[in-house]
Formats: sequence, C-alpha cells, structure tokens
Amino acid sequence: MAAPCRHVGHHIQKNGRFLRVNINQLFACRSFGLTSALQQQATDLHKESKEAIVIPRKKSWNKEAVLEALASTVQRDPTAYPYQFQDDSYLSPRTSIEFKLFSLSQESGRAAAKYFVNSNPKLFTKDFAEPHIPCLMPETVALRLEEVSQEALEERISLRKVSAAVEMYDQLLQSGTAVSMETTHKLLDLICLYCDRDPVQEGTPQTEDREEEEEDRRRKPVGRQAMDFLKCTWKENNNAERIFNLLPERDARCYSALIRGMVKHGAYAKAFNLYEDLLNNRLSADVHIFNALISAVPDVRKKNNERWDLIAELLNQMNEQKVRPNLLTFNSVLKALRQCSFLAKTFSPQILNEMKALGIAPSLATYEHILTVFFYKSASSGPSNMAILQDVLMELEGTSFTCQDPNDVLFFATAMKLCLDNKDLELGYKVHSLVEVGENWRLLGDSYQQALYYGRFFNLLCLMEHIDVVLKWYSRIVPSLLYPNPQGMKNLLQALDTDSRLDLLPIIWKGPTHTARSAPPASVSINMVHFPLLSADIKSLGHDNKVDLVEELLSLMARDEHSAEVQESFAACALDVKSVFDERPKKEWSTSSLSHISILLLRANKLQKAWDMLQLFKDKNRVPS
Repeated sequence: MAAPCRHVGHHIQKNGRFLRVNINQLFACRSFGLTSALQQQATDLHKESKEAIVIPRKKSWNKEAVLEALASTVQRDPTAYPYQFQDDSYLSPRTSIEFKLFSLSQESGRAAAKYFVNSNPKLFTKDFAEPHIPCLMPETVALRLEEVSQEALEERISLRKVSAAVEMYDQLLQSGTAVSMETTHKLLDLICLYCDRDPVQEGTPQTEDREEEEEDRRRKPVGRQAMDFLKCTWKENNNAERIFNLLPERDARCYSALIRGMVKHGAYAKAFNLYEDLLNNRLSADVHIFNALISAVPDVRKKNNERWDLIAELLNQMNEQKVRPNLLTFNSVLKALRQCSFLAKTFSPQILNEMKALGIAPSLATYEHILTVFFYKSASSGPSNMAILQDVLMELEGTSFTCQDPNDVLFFATAMKLCLDNKDLELGYKVHSLVEVGENWRLLGDSYQQALYYGRFFNLLCLMEHIDVVLKWYSRIVPSLLYPNPQGMKNLLQALDTDSRLDLLPIIWKGPTHTARSAPPASVSINMVHFPLLSADIKSLGHDNKVDLVEELLSLMARDEHSAEVQESFAACALDVKSVFDERPKKEWSTSSLSHISILLLRANKLQKAWDMLQLFKDKNRVPS
C-alpha cells in the first residue's frame, strides 16, 4: 500500500502550482520524527510476518458457511425494491420521501416489538433459531442485584444505566467499600460516552422530557451541518469530573476517558487543559488521547499555521513518549489539515510518508482526505489533479475493503463527485467497478450517502454516455438503488435531447407499463430491451408536481414537429399532464405550459381538446403566445 503514496507524491511534484519545492526534499525534511523512535517496532513486526505458515489438516467451517456459499450465487434483482421492504408488500416505496417514511415506520414497528419482548421475557423463552440469533431473544434490562456491592455496580455499567451506576458508586464510597480501578475505568468510560446521561434504550417509550427535546430538535435546521445541534454538551463539574477528582490515584486510563469524552461532547479547551495536568503528573498519554486531541485542534486554534504547529507538537510528544501512532492518528491529522487551507497541500505528503515508513496501510478515509485536500474549492481541477485520483484508483483496483475508520464511507461519494465535476466518465466507471468488488458496496454508507453516490453516477452517465447505455444503467439502479431527484430526471431529458431520442419522452413520463395500451409507433426505432425494467418514471417517482420539470418535458415535445404517430403519443402525454394539473387545483398553470399543450394537441389534430385549452387560458387569466 506504499505505492499510492509514491503515485500521489509523484504527481504533486509534477504539478508546480501546489508545491514550490521538490517533493523529495519535502519528504526528507519532516518536522516531526516518529520514524526514528518506532522503526525498530515496525522491523520486528515485519520479521514476525515471515514466520512459517502452518497448513491445518482439517478445515473447520462455521455454521453460516453453507448460507454464505448459496448467497454468493444469487445476483441482485434490479427490478426489486430494497431488501428491507420485501417482507411487506405494502412497504414498496416509489419515491425518496416514501423510502424515508416506510423506513421509519418499519423501524418504529421493530422498536415496539423489541419493547414488548424485553418487557415480557417470560413469554419468549424458547429459541428455535439454529444457529442462535441473540438479537431475537429478550434482552436483560431489569436490575437483579439490589444490594450495595461492586458486582451490582458492574451490572449497572453493563446495562448502560448511567444514573443508577453513579448512585451505586456513591453508595459504595459512603459505606467505605473500595472500588477496583478496572471498574472505575468502566464507569468513567460509560459516563463520558453518554455525557452523564442515560442513553435512550431501544424500544423504550419516550418520556415527557424526551418528547420536548425531540420537538426542539425538529425546530432546528435539518441537514448534516445541523447534527451539531443534536449533540449533548459537556457540563461543568458533571459526575465524570466529580468522580475523577475523588480518586486517590489517577492513572492515564482515567485521563483518557475524560479527555475523549470532553472532545466528543465539545469541551475542547478543557480537554487540552486536562492533558497538561496529565503531563504535570508525569504520566504518559496513550494513542487514543492523542487521536482525540489532534481531531480537536481546528476548534482550539483559529489560524492555519497555529493549527499545524499544534499538530506537529502533539506528534513530537508522541515520539518523546514512545507512543506508536495508528491509522486513526494519521487520519485525524489529515482531517484536521483539511481546515488548514494551503498548508494542507504542503504537509499532507509528509503524513503519507510517515505512514509508509511505519508500515501503516492507508484506508479509504485516508484517500478521501487526500482527495479533498487537493480538490477542495478548485474551480477547474485540471488533468494533473485528476491524475492523482486515477493513480489512487489504479492502486486500489480489485481490492476488497473492510471498514477501519468511520470516514471510510465517504470515499466513494467523494470520488464520484470529482468524476462528475470534471466530467470524467472513464474514472467514474473505475470508481463504480471498485464498488462492485466483493462487499465494497457496504462502504457506501447510509441511505443518504448511497443516494449521493448513485445520483452522481447517474448524472455523469446522462452528461457523457450514449442514451442507450444511460437507459441500461437506469434499469439497473432504479428503483432498487436510487430514486432519481428532479435534477436527475432533467439530466435524463437532456440526454434524450442530445441523442435526438425525444420520441421516448412519453415513456419517461409515464413508463412502458402505463403506455402498453398505446404501443410505440412502428416507424419509431426504440430499443425496448431496457424498458420492461423501466418501472420508475417521472410520474411514479412523484416528480409530476415539479413545475419546472414538467415544463421542461412539455417544451421538448413541442419544440419540433415529428411524425404523425410520434405526435399522437406526445398529445396523449400532454393530456395526461393536463389531468395531473386538474387533479391539483392549487397548481398554477404557466403560460408556456398551456401553450405547449395546445400546440401538441393541434399537431395531433385534436381540435376540440385544443379549443378547450384556449378556454383554460381565459379561466386562468393567461394570454396565449
């Protein structure tokens, strides 16, 4: 995996706009020295990897091996809805809004069932599943130990009862019972993880306080940037700090729990102050402390050079304390560098070089950070920048990945966005071929990230690919993987216009299943191989209420004259559009829409219906063009 570092460095060196100095000199002059102190550890690990491989005489298969083998023989059905909806025929979403609604409905029903099972465990004692499926059995949520003891404290910690665990800890201290340091570590981890609050248990009914919080959250702006509003904030002198101050002896593990909790819940300055206290007590931090502090650097320093100076200082302290960095350390550095403007392009090659020297293979998140650094706010990326993406994809070609960093799920959407912005169809196909390797599709992220990826891929196809290929891909990913948004359907209409295939517009509007009563004209050359699978269209996707999209469709049909059979299909489509508007009285007719429909009806010799449209002009106070 050292090759991507070499390729990226080569093209950065070739592009003089980004780096004014020679890349080899840049690599040689590292401002922090992790390699010298840790090279021996990397060498030892390399020696261990050369040990002889012992081949077992008998292969032991797990219980799911047969099911996994059978599953590998089945291909995805492009005409089917997502797998999560196949158990209930009613849950068959046609639009992205229905997808969200049905997903939440299904999750709500699952949570209600979970609550019923956990509340009545005596009614669900038999286990028929083979192999055993723990999530289908009742969970132990009730407290069994009521006496004041360390075992009762550990039980409350394992059940994530924050308030009950803190109360039990205080009772142990009042009774003079000593609590082991290991149990104290677990308690601090629990409190810091949930910010001194009881987590919402799955299936638990909401209390009045929770309902008020949910109502406040609904009033907040909805979006990825609004997630900060939903996070709990670190409170001054909470139970974690109180218990920490009561400890007679504090080790690095206690400091680690509080520092990570403070960073997680927004108390960045306080985390650095606690780290200074750790150093004053002559303790050494662990790698998790450094990872958390590095990720918090952009929030405690405002200037770019100050941010990098603090990052370099933390890396040097890791070297001094002989703490070996891991993959998340370097990914945290690269993520922080993304907010350092031009300095990111200067120092990110050094980070890659340190990873190479320590034998740490980059993850998808590492490449995502690199791509963002060199493509961020770049109006015209240029061929030299795209060469960086090309070399990364060449190195990753045919590789099956596992998630090593939470940000790994951002790589494919980011890479496809770069292909779309630069209109590079070849690289777009390479990105998608990488997604189809093994189970890499799992790293597309949640439904939102998946919609971003496939939406960008589809838009790229509409802009750069032949219409027959576009329709082939359309049938493969819609609706099983993508519900196209109005902009995606506009791009599809433009692709039809570019390839002079406007005769397909009625099919795009209503779909072949709806237009089966009026088959395509015999004189029209239509490749119907893909259309039997084209079950999603503008109307079924719920975009028939988008006025700009409907006007785009009508303008394309009315722009030029076609054969009599095509004009007949256009007129039928125009009448269907009119019926949609008639069913929605609040929809305002525009002059252009009325004019386009009238023209289409006149060309199809539907004079009476065209005359009715003129009456509609009068009723809507519109003037014909």
